[in-house]
Amino acid sequence: MKTSTAPTPSHRTWAEIDLDALRHNVAAVRAHLGARVQIMAVVKANAYGHGVGPVVAALAGRVEMFGVANLREALEVREQLADAAVFILGPALPEERAAIVARRFIPAVCSLDEARAYAALAGPEPCAVHLKIDTGMGRVGIWEDEASAAAREILTLPGLRVTGLASHLPVADEDDAFTRAQLARFHRLVAALRALGVSQPLVHVENSAGIIGFPAQAEDLVRAGLMLYGSAPRPEFQPRLRAVMTWKTRVTLLRTAPAGHGISYGRTFETTRPTRVATLAVGYADGYQRHLSGRGAEVLIRGVRCPVLGRVTMDQIVADVTALPEVAIGEEVVLLGRQGAEEILAAELATKAGTIAWEIFTGVGPRVERVYLFRK
Repeated sequence: MKTSTAPTPSHRTWAEIDLDALRHNVAAVRAHLGARVQIMAVVKANAYGHGVGPVVAALAGRVEMFGVANLREALEVREQLADAAVFILGPALPEERAAIVARRFIPAVCSLDEARAYAALAGPEPCAVHLKIDTGMGRVGIWEDEASAAAREILTLPGLRVTGLASHLPVADEDDAFTRAQLARFHRLVAALRALGVSQPLVHVENSAGIIGFPAQAEDLVRAGLMLYGSAPRPEFQPRLRAVMTWKTRVTLLRTAPAGHGISYGRTFETTRPTRVATLAVGYADGYQRHLSGRGAEVLIRGVRCPVLGRVTMDQIVADVTALPEVAIGEEVVLLGRQGAEEILAAELATKAGTIAWEIFTGVGPRVERVYLFRK
């Protein structure tokens, strides 16, 4: 992935990453939770497509921990910030465990077998681990009803030190009743594990939706992901966030299509009148999803919403610019973000594509140059 600090005329499609907006969003999380709660910045998947190196550098000293999906991502964080506390959110492969222990990353332990393996690899200093407990997600973790028995055995392993207890919320943006009950069960289990001898653990369960909807149940640490990048999984919080990514492209061709002319593959769209059309230098190979075809997607040109016509192709899309007769070849187009008084949020694109904001961000491909914006 190419990066730079300013767009150049050679950019065909690029994403401007506003690191000041990122820091603003961290501050919004702190203001919502209060000073007692620590923040883990989730920077997996190349910081949700924003670029892990610049994002980690921008957050240094502003968060207490970073969360990643695997060993490779943990190493990327440490390349940028040598003393970063890094939590690996899911199970590691057996061949990754030795490096995790040696580099003092914090693994999520999801089974007794994992715990024994980490204990066997530990040297004179015990390996710090967080027990991951499945309280409803159904993906990874020690089953809730087996957690106390597993913890008793794990606490006897001399090579381990349990420094955290974690779980995950599957429907904090959809089902408040289930989430309240899940949080109550998790907190009761935490109390039971403390009574067994898990002393002073960092307790974390809340993702972005949980942070927004249930701040009083946040415990010691939260795992902020999507909201850090300016997209709120619960819409009531959106006004408090600033979009970090503005994705742009350029007009490469302008023509007037006659009435009755098909646009793009399949002729799924035909003009009903003479239509000024702009070809834009972006397509599904860049991450502009083909599922946006025929779904009412729009782009911003000169602060005006312009409909995307016909199917999204690999390298190009077509927009109706009839309302903008002065548009010129090479002109800047916003696919995601703000231009003038209008803004296209990731949630809008996600709804029209039938997906989620997470996939919109992480789908912005390596061909899209990242340009980093920040105050000196």
